[in-house]
Amino acid sequence: MEANELREKLLECLGDSWPEPCDLQPEICKIIPKDGYRMEYITYQVEPGDRVPAYVLIPDGIDAVNTAPAVAIWHQHNGQWGLGKSEPAGLAGNPMHHTGVALAKEGYVVLCPDALCFEERQNEHLAGGNFERFEFLRYVVSGKCMAWKNILDMRRAIDYICSRQEVKADKIGCYGHSMGSTHTWLVGTWEPRLICLVGNCCLPTYSAIHRTHLLHCLPNFIPGWYQYGDTPDIAGLIAPRALHLNFGQNDEGSPIPEVREGVKIIEKAYKKAGASDKFSYYIEEGSGHVLSEKMWKLTRNWFAKHLKS
Repeated sequence: MEANELREKLLECLGDSWPEPCDLQPEICKIIPKDGYRMEYITYQVEPGDRVPAYVLIPDGIDAVNTAPAVAIWHQHNGQWGLGKSEPAGLAGNPMHHTGVALAKEGYVVLCPDALCFEERQNEHLAGGNFERFEFLRYVVSGKCMAWKNILDMRRAIDYICSRQEVKADKIGCYGHSMGSTHTWLVGTWEPRLICLVGNCCLPTYSAIHRTHLLHCLPNFIPGWYQYGDTPDIAGLIAPRALHLNFGQNDEGSPIPEVREGVKIIEKAYKKAGASDKFSYYIEEGSGHVLSEKMWKLTRNWFAKHLKS
């Protein structure tokens, strides 16, 4: 199946096209000075009445005259519904994942939003995973799925970051670990303004999920998609834009035999698009579900190559 036809089938499975964008109505609620950058706590509207809280990190010296590339960071899942944007923004969680701070100190404007069901987007009636399951099922019965909503929200995040006067709107990338990696290859298919993408430790294929009886993040499950392809086929639709993926050999969330077959599918898609040099991957022997020093070095180098050159 050709890429355009595959993309049409994927859209049908996700729940059909997204609504016309509403006014973002952005609000800067608080400005926090930091070492080498400032942090803004902001909100913006993704759908009427649905506002997303986020942090924006702006390096010192970056303004409307001295603009910079930008990176959106999609946070991980890890069963930590109370923790979302604050982890990459360096305010909570595991220092290994304070990636927004690290990128801001390298000169990027960074956006860290909350995904639906996490941190400030939780529900007072249903706690944690119960609310996430509720939302997943609510979208399913309406003919959509959680991935559809996540993609919508991430596309609005890119709308927001491109509206910032400090940002080079033609130099936008995104990064995510774990569920954030899933979000990376999900939104990459639909967001051409993302010219450079990095996913760390998450390409669970349906074949691996079925073989290992793996319970995984709900955005991975797109109703009806398995009759047309698997998750690597979705990632392949990002071609010809730059995509790098990191994996740990012992990561039980992305069983490595299927990952090795999956990257071949993505390589084939990039070759067909005449962009073999725009896809790379790294499998670290002995590592699990982590962001290692080598993984982060490859991530930084990928952004530098495609956003700063």
